[in-house]
Amino acid sequence: MKPQFADKIGLTSILPFYAQNGSLNEILGGLNFGSTQAMIMNPGSYSHQSLNQQLRQMTNAMRYLYEANARKIICLGVLPLGCAPRIAWESNQTSDGDIINGNGCVDNVNNWVLEYNRLLNEHIIKLNTEFSDAHIVFCDVYTGILEIINKPRFYGFEDTKSACCGLGLNGAMIGCISTELACNQASAHAWWDLLNPTEAVNSILAEAAWSNQPIPDLCRPFTIHELVHTKSNL
Repeated sequence: MKPQFADKIGLTSILPFYAQNGSLNEILGGLNFGSTQAMIMNPGSYSHQSLNQQLRQMTNAMRYLYEANARKIICLGVLPLGCAPRIAWESNQTSDGDIINGNGCVDNVNNWVLEYNRLLNEHIIKLNTEFSDAHIVFCDVYTGILEIINKPRFYGFEDTKSACCGLGLNGAMIGCISTELACNQASAHAWWDLLNPTEAVNSILAEAAWSNQPIPDLCRPFTIHELVHTKSNL
């Protein structure tokens, strides 16, 4: 969603963190660490965190931004990971795997995500009260993507279960190791790879976050367009 927001606000695209061809001045303008799933540790080194730990990290991050004089902050919720191709594939690999519903989503995983998003939104409401001179907007991408998955034809999608780029059942066994593996029409897919939605989905979410259309109430307490044009008391 970042490129779509940048275009609407009139910002230039921020360099990916791995770009080596930018000038020093461009780098001083910002680096984009969210352009890829860059990792320095192997999957075996993942650490498990409780829901409260994750919420505390997000809340602290917003406090740090406020202390750094940020007064307009956008916080995205977690997408419906239970609908991602990889999660469904992993569930199918175990005899006692979580039940997959008719839309190809693992409800047990989505229920955890829903609870996290609910609590995150509550924390943001409290922060907005505490920081009266700031505006923090919560964007519920979970609801947005689920709306697309539940009504794929309405939004122009043909496949909401398989990854456009990947190998194995539904492209979910091995990730997109090369764009040569990509499907011919990515815009017809809801999922680009194991866990990430396609640009077509992100474009719909970005428009909804900006203007409340075609998916209403994606962001609250107001749209990104309203946030951009809201004056903050610095």
